[in-house]
Amino acid sequence: MLATPVLAAAEGYRMEDYRAPVPDAAPGARTIDTTEAARLFDRHAAAWVDVLAAPRRPEGLPADALWRPSPRLGVPGSLWLPEVGRGALSPETEAWFRIGLERATQGDRDRPVVFYCLADCWMSWNAAKRAAAWGWRQVLWYRDGMDGWEAAGLPTEELHPAPGWR
Repeated sequence: MLATPVLAAAEGYRMEDYRAPVPDAAPGARTIDTTEAARLFDRHAAAWVDVLAAPRRPEGLPADALWRPSPRLGVPGSLWLPEVGRGALSPETEAWFRIGLERATQGDRDRPVVFYCLADCWMSWNAAKRAAAWGWRQVLWYRDGMDGWEAAGLPTEELHPAPGWR
């Protein structure tokens, strides 16, 4: 039995436990599987937005200790917008998300845009729902994210957070 999602009562965004079973659909978005994702990628038919959170330096690690986070591998050509999939966004993060979304779609609210992170990751669900609420009309949610992409042997590239990331 699935646990009840932790959603913000007023807005309906997942607020915690982001790595948990997700529903089949995100409000305002169309869910795509790996076959459709690969087809869109091959045709260059969509903008890709990775919303997985950036790795954080472990608490308690001495300041002079070397810390090298693992590289983030994503769908080639993706715009990586860490943290925009959280349930509550600061005004600065929300503004950065909107700018990134405009950039990814070249301001065309009819251009398909795929949101992803990992399988069972509510961050992509939150981001897709938010983009649809802001008026993007071709919002696609790649529910299986990089887990599905890599399992299918599809190409990856190292991603870096988009300009303006802290």
